[in-house]
Amino acid sequence: MTTPEPQNADTPLLEVKNLKKFFPVLKGAFRRQVGTVKAVDDVSFSLQRGETLSLVGESGCGKTSTGRALLRLIEPDSGDVLFRGQNIPQLNRQQLRGLRRHMQIVFQDPYSSLNPRQTVGEIIGAPMVLHGLCTRNDMDAKVQDVLERVGLQAAYISRYPHEFSGGQRQRIGIARAVALGPDFIVCDEAVSALDVSVQAQIINLLLDLKDELGLAYVFIAHDLSVVRHISDHVAVMYLGQIVETAPCAEMFEQPLHPYSQALLSAAPSTEKLERRQRILLPGDVPSPINPPSGCRFRTRCPVALPRCAEAVPPLYQIGNRQVRCVHYEHATTPAKPVNIENGLAGLTPES
Repeated sequence: MTTPEPQNADTPLLEVKNLKKFFPVLKGAFRRQVGTVKAVDDVSFSLQRGETLSLVGESGCGKTSTGRALLRLIEPDSGDVLFRGQNIPQLNRQQLRGLRRHMQIVFQDPYSSLNPRQTVGEIIGAPMVLHGLCTRNDMDAKVQDVLERVGLQAAYISRYPHEFSGGQRQRIGIARAVALGPDFIVCDEAVSALDVSVQAQIINLLLDLKDELGLAYVFIAHDLSVVRHISDHVAVMYLGQIVETAPCAEMFEQPLHPYSQALLSAAPSTEKLERRQRILLPGDVPSPINPPSGCRFRTRCPVALPRCAEAVPPLYQIGNRQVRCVHYEHATTPAKPVNIENGLAGLTPES
């Protein structure tokens, strides 16, 4: 197995450049390809050690495909994923196996992500033995330590997944991820299948583990209240592309991209002063099989210009944030958000 080389403290732990993942659309008895779903199309971002980057957006925008492509759970079509100095898509099977313990994933469904035929001890301990972190003789002791770290009793080691609640199963999934001592974890909708009270417990556990172990997360979610609580940075996705990235506080205080403004206006808030006027966008999300030319949001954007259809706008750098919108082509810091409410073409925003 290869050991990743140590990095400079200023070097990003994870750097994603122009990542693409397309899925063929097959039809008929001969499975002829009739189209392509552009699930992830030219996605780029970076992640520092100990930080949490959240990917948010509507269902089908490519969040989960991005997270899985980072770990090569699905093979990306092109692009670079630089993790600890190594380009993950270019590694062979043996090299990738040596890197696996340093990057893990917590899946959305705590019921289907655990093998029902294995005990908790086998689920958590087998990867530790595989990567040489313990032997069969001391596996049980190591597993018990990990269980207690995630808030479960050491006596649970001999039980099977069906004996646990959803929240306990997700703790087992988290235990399996942190048992190998990773630097980076993809949390793929890790709390969306849980009750609200259990969600808070799991989020607090993830935050505690982040501080204790120095973990970095790519947190995939659609619940913006959870995103606001856990994130350092937020990236908004629409139809396979990132349209805006910003520090969490700045994103929620003043989103710049028209889609980000509409998305955050739908987020519920318990603070009366923070409630935004709801922005209702016209039309439906276009098909990822045949996305609009140019800016993919232009068919629903109240402030779209004719040149928005000509070419895909780049991510314009504005201070410590990026926005994919031609209205910010010459923007300076601090940028003033475009007023999309004045361009809603007769639609009345919800009060």
